[in-house]
Amino acid sequence: MSLYDHHVFVCHNVRPEGAPRPSCTADGKSEVFTQLQQATKAAGLTNVRINKSLCLDQCEHGPTIVVYPEAVWYGFVKPEDAAEIVEEHLVNGRPVERLRIADSCINSKACPHRG
Repeated sequence: MSLYDHHVFVCHNVRPEGAPRPSCTADGKSEVFTQLQQATKAAGLTNVRINKSLCLDQCEHGPTIVVYPEAVWYGFVKPEDAAEIVEEHLVNGRPVERLRIADSCINSKACPHRG
């Protein structure tokens, strides 16, 4: 049995200026991460772990997060989206569809967001 019901990984990857793919963060910090932590704490969720991650290989969708065990990928996440992700997904079990990365884009060079 897992100690956590959910693990949330938040990309903190920084690429050098001019890199062929974008970064999820410009400076290695993430307000999305901070807001997710605060919203999780405010919701009283002790069974959720918010983790920093390096590259999740979804750079064109950044900032990117992934929630396990469901393997729900979120892209273009803004700090103000954190409370909705916590309330809808982590508390009520309903992924936030408007932020989901299409399955056809996960690990696919055919994704239209890739340049």
